[in-house]
Amino acid sequence: MPTTASAASAFADVTASDGALRRFLHGLPGVDAVGLEARAASLGTRSIKTTSKAYAIDLAISMIDLTTLEGADTPGKVRALAAKAVRPDPTDRTTPTTAAVCVYPDMVATAKAALAGSGVKVASVATAFPAGRAALPVKLADTADAIAAGADEIDMVIDRGAFLAGHYLQVFEQIAAIKAECGDRARLKVIFETGELSTYDNIRRASWLGMMAGADFIKTSTGKVAVNATPANTLLMLEAVRDFRAQTGVQIGVKPAGGIRNTKEAIKFLVLVNETVGEDWLDNHWFRFGASSLLNDLLMQRQKLATGRYSGPDYVTVD
Repeated sequence: MPTTASAASAFADVTASDGALRRFLHGLPGVDAVGLEARAASLGTRSIKTTSKAYAIDLAISMIDLTTLEGADTPGKVRALAAKAVRPDPTDRTTPTTAAVCVYPDMVATAKAALAGSGVKVASVATAFPAGRAALPVKLADTADAIAAGADEIDMVIDRGAFLAGHYLQVFEQIAAIKAECGDRARLKVIFETGELSTYDNIRRASWLGMMAGADFIKTSTGKVAVNATPANTLLMLEAVRDFRAQTGVQIGVKPAGGIRNTKEAIKFLVLVNETVGEDWLDNHWFRFGASSLLNDLLMQRQKLATGRYSGPDYVTVD
């Protein structure tokens, strides 16, 4: 399969100047907001039952980036979260592990040690998370520090101020520089903070900008603002990765993050994936949930399917 580097080279002419990049991004088809929201709502009405629901729950668990991004994070909290990622339900060893544990850079080494040998990835936010307002050398140092500590994945956040001011080439060059710092050592997720981009057209433009610059994943949100992942903005990003692969042959992952709290909502997002981009993305290498509270509800629903009884929150560990 072609790589993100080959995709970037395919757009060399488009990204050669601010003017060329602006013409390309503003030349993308406009988003029909009513149609987008109606399709997202329609797909959300699909009913998933019994065996299919059990499969969807296990798939959703395996796609979670179990996350703690608080100023009060401690090594003990990170180790406890890592233990939960490896064995989400200690009473049932058939429960899948989560995809990753996501932490701040200074907690990467702790998470890496706790997850050794488990197959669960360590993801680290970087580049002046969550605002993205720092000079490029600071962002590069932040990224390098996380990778040196053992991060398998970097979740970078774009400078929304630069993007909204129309400085597309500046944003592109920052993403490309962070991708170069990651190299083959870490996959790069690019966070747009869709709740601050104001319009669906801007979300489409940001999606293409991130993919052209070398993102391995495009991600909706930091989880730190009022509006995070929604079915509509995730559908729009899924359409973008579908169209990007059709044009370049390069497959890019998608990560909705923030605000997805229960099993019913998670399954709606999986339906969006299946109906929009297909089975190729129904794998944690290509689709993730950025979540902290979602896992507990998935575990309770999983227990209910297995036993016929709803156990309640006291039967799962507190994050």
